[in-house]
Amino acid sequence: MDPNTFPTKGNLILAKNSLALSRQGFELMDKKRNILIREMMDLIDQAKDIQTQIDETFRTAYAALQKANMEIGIAFVQQISYTVPIENSIRIKTRSVMGTEIPLVEYDKSSNVPTYAYYSTKMSLDEAKAAFEKVKELSIRLSMVENSAIRLATNIKKTQKRANALKNITIPKFEALTKDITNALEEKEREEFTRLKVIKRMKESAV
Repeated sequence: MDPNTFPTKGNLILAKNSLALSRQGFELMDKKRNILIREMMDLIDQAKDIQTQIDETFRTAYAALQKANMEIGIAFVQQISYTVPIENSIRIKTRSVMGTEIPLVEYDKSSNVPTYAYYSTKMSLDEAKAAFEKVKELSIRLSMVENSAIRLATNIKKTQKRANALKNITIPKFEALTKDITNALEEKEREEFTRLKVIKRMKESAV
């Protein structure tokens, strides 16, 4: 048998303290969950907006690319595409939201310098290049936002699980323990009071 369940005043104090801590812990978990949910919903709205921008920009980019293919030839456009360098300016950092590490992606736009001569091309190619660069930038932002939302969703599940454990298991356990110890102590006090009355009556009878 757990010594902490014995009906003593010391154990009653411990049980009440544990109950208070459990309730405080549940309140904190509940607040944390609500904050994370708000943050995640904001990220979901951002993701939808960015995805819409990507779809629109892709249409613009492909229209401009198709025009460039007709004006300067598919082979020449393909040749120019080989001069585009591999993207290596992306840097990933993290920030913490209520204990959840979410990514912060840094992207160096200054690397988007033309790799072809303007005099040998048409404006349609410049428009296509600018549109695809915007798509790249938006895709980077979208990946950061979606990854953040996924990490927050995972933490929300963990937080909800802990909050449920406190609400449905830990708090009822200490509420019951506090009630049982209190009832046992009160019963003990009543028995002691009755015993003292009997002793007092016996002494009065003996006099």
